[in-house]
Amino acid sequence: MHSACGDGMASVSEILEYADQKTDLSVVAITDHDSIKGGFAAREAWAQGKYRVEVIPGEEVTTLQGHLIALFLEEPLASLRPLQETLEAVHRQGGLCIIPHPLNWLTRSIGHKTIMDVQRRRGSGIYFDGIQSANVAPGSSVKLKTAQRLNKERYHLPEVGGSDAHFLPAVGSAYTLFEGEGADDLRRAILSGTTSAVNGRYPSIATIGYGQFLRQQWRGISVTPKAAGWGPTIWSFVKRFKP
Repeated sequence: MHSACGDGMASVSEILEYADQKTDLSVVAITDHDSIKGGFAAREAWAQGKYRVEVIPGEEVTTLQGHLIALFLEEPLASLRPLQETLEAVHRQGGLCIIPHPLNWLTRSIGHKTIMDVQRRRGSGIYFDGIQSANVAPGSSVKLKTAQRLNKERYHLPEVGGSDAHFLPAVGSAYTLFEGEGADDLRRAILSGTTSAVNGRYPSIATIGYGQFLRQQWRGISVTPKAAGWGPTIWSFVKRFKP
């Protein structure tokens, strides 16, 4: 999920309080776009003992081939770098690499050819640890059924669910089931391939608030340029689609 440290609309404390009081989640991952600040702030708040729900710091990093969710991070990642380089960087620090909103043409997503290339070259830090197969956020669930089918037929990656929440009412709208309760249990379940992904219900725009929804759209458009610069961001699109 995304906090106000990135393009989310709720602060870290509001997210943790909502997850504590309004959901039965036991672990949340704060994965702001191209920034780890929200994840670190959330983990620090959790470490003070004020919240039940445990925090995994992470980042939804923009690679040249698409977004990648990196979990269990201790150091920030460079944006707009080749995917293979980013996979290696995450694994060097003991993190896990998850494919978010796979195959989705509406946003920067890792495509089928890229997934297959990584699967064929698996090794030396270049591999995926899981794939998002549950996500009901508008714009993020495009091609999800195709990705579910291809994962069963070809990718064979552990499946996780994520709310991709940018608004409080969306927290927990998709989630991962695993044996245990804590972050370490989740890590073991992903690595052993014993997780399952579940879709819930995403709140309506009326519930979120039309003004809040529109403000978030602009924040979403500008978040990567603010982190990496407008020039490099625009050039990354050119490199992504250049023959």
